[in-house]
Amino acid sequence: QVQLVESGGGLVQPGGSLKLSCAASGFQSDYYAIGWFRQAPGKEREGVSCISNSDNNTYYTDSVKGRFTISRDNAKKTVYLQMNSLKPEDTAVYYCAAKRLYGGSNNVGALYDYWGQGTQVTVSS
Repeated sequence: QVQLVESGGGLVQPGGSLKLSCAASGFQSDYYAIGWFRQAPGKEREGVSCISNSDNNTYYTDSVKGRFTISRDNAKKTVYLQMNSLKPEDTAVYYCAAKRLYGGSNNVGALYDYWGQGTQVTVSS
């Protein structure tokens, strides 16, 4: 059974940090690019970041460049999203997703094959 399970969300003050994890099982995740998306209430889903399967090419949307870092540990079948200098506008449900090929439109959700259930991130004082 294919599964992507996110963890690490929570409530943090502005300027704080969180590290999200995405644990994969049921498929050969080391052959897949993994992306992070987020969706805030009343807003469309947004592609945040993506990492390739083996050579660690990365993509970031402009609003998180310099603040977020994506990484992966294929031995643990886990992808991480380190989020620093968090802002209230980062508040959203964060999802990880897997697709077979890195590149092209890494921020287009329709190109991804598998999705997790999401983890809530709230940035508030």
